[in-house]
Amino acid sequence: MEIQGRGPSRADVESAIDRIRPGLVADGGNVELLDVGADGVVRVALQGECARCPAQPATLRIAIEEPLRRFVPGVTTVVVG
Repeated sequence: MEIQGRGPSRADVESAIDRIRPGLVADGGNVELLDVGADGVVRVALQGECARCPAQPATLRIAIEEPLRRFVPGVTTVVVG
């Protein structure tokens, strides 16, 4: 749930990450939520194979950012770090 002017909640983003995590884990990777900004920017750390994969930008966009934007209103972008 988004509160006007406060961006997406950390709990909502965590819940959405829990929904997408199994796909990453199946490929030997994982994702950790670091921060959710009031501007909708979500910072994550990629772990395991995801951290070393040459396709990391595509994984970030397709497997993480796009689902988060669908599941959590107010998420604007996802960045590593």
